[in-house]
Amino acid sequence: MMLAGDVALAAAAVLILLLLWHVSNSCRYYVKFTVFLLLSLFFGSVFIPLMLFRPRDWRNALLPAWGARQISKILGIKFHLRGLDNVVTDSGCVVVINHQSCLDLLVLAELWPKLKRCTVISKKEVFYLWPFGLAAWLWGTIYINRLNVEQAQAAINSTADTIKNGKMKLCMFPEGTRNNGPTLLPFKKGAFHVAIASQTPVQPVVVTRYYFLESKEKIFNPGKAVITILPPIDTTGLNKEDVGSLVERTRELMLDVHTSSTELLLQNIKNKDM
Repeated sequence: MMLAGDVALAAAAVLILLLLWHVSNSCRYYVKFTVFLLLSLFFGSVFIPLMLFRPRDWRNALLPAWGARQISKILGIKFHLRGLDNVVTDSGCVVVINHQSCLDLLVLAELWPKLKRCTVISKKEVFYLWPFGLAAWLWGTIYINRLNVEQAQAAINSTADTIKNGKMKLCMFPEGTRNNGPTLLPFKKGAFHVAIASQTPVQPVVVTRYYFLESKEKIFNPGKAVITILPPIDTTGLNKEDVGSLVERTRELMLDVHTSSTELLLQNIKNKDM
């Protein structure tokens, strides 16, 4: 009798969840983000035994990136990547990407195998979130202590050398804060200081607005996004005094593409729905 009662209770819970899934935006929103987070942790960590054979190698992230692309399919998100001809191939560079949501992890999964030799900077606290923190270290994540200015600066200086000498591609989000609005936030200067210090190009990457995601209304629908890799911006001969103009030039370029590509995507979706 207890078993039958448990089965009935479980069946009722499933039915209620299915009902909520169909009628509640909030339910779909939280369930999808839960799936995203759990699967991200799983795919980010399950390949650690293989990563141990080549620690601190960017290629270790290729398998988690594959897993993240499967997450995109599960969530109903399709990415279209364009501008591959613009990818910097003869040197390292600093890749700057507009920042909208934690779903940007899925964007990195699309870019990693195409850009190659990629790395990212993260606060050192992430390292202690094992096993994910260990996996991130194994694929070359650069951890910095943001509370210690001298240590953080030393890490950034070392990163500049790594980019230049190792021809690495440092992926950064210059807005610093998640922003899913119609425009871009002001850019912080850190990424551009690194580009100038290493005398390597800035490679702008623009992702169309996540029209399918609204945090305030708790909406998370299937959708599409276009990732545009723009031509690199040369920093040869620039110095610290040129950082401000480099920041503004890059932001204006990315904002124009963000606006136009988002409008085109939404128009194409509208035309298909008509």
